[in-house]
Amino acid sequence: MTADAGPRPPGTSRGAAVGAARTPLVLLLVVIGWITVASGAAQVLVPSFVLSLLGASEDATAEQLFATVGMFMVVVGGLLLTTLSRPRHDPDVVLWAAVQKTAASVAVAIGVARGVFDPLALGVAAFDLLTAVLLAVHLRALRGAR
Repeated sequence: MTADAGPRPPGTSRGAAVGAARTPLVLLLVVIGWITVASGAAQVLVPSFVLSLLGASEDATAEQLFATVGMFMVVVGGLLLTTLSRPRHDPDVVLWAAVQKTAASVAVAIGVARGVFDPLALGVAAFDLLTAVLLAVHLRALRGAR
């Protein structure tokens, strides 16, 4: 028989690792991870369609670069989903996903300011910035639980 190690964070059970609790924030981040993978895959598979939605030019160079960015979105979103599915969420993965989302938000906002994207793309920038904030909140919880 083993002794209880003491108080646990809310939402965790005996034997559950910190970070594994399926809190509303973690569930929301899982949904965002899937949105990131899906939207990145769309950029890879049909870059001209996504570029047209954002009001951007659709030449071969733009399509290639946009598809390349989409590939990185698939990788970062997939990596985030992987760590969120494990008993312990890797804080380094959460940190770098937050960095990617912050950088994407800034890049899209700059694209709008330069006239590359329609102002509608600011919704994408806002979504990425909100995601970065949510990831930072989760990261803080992970680091505080050590």
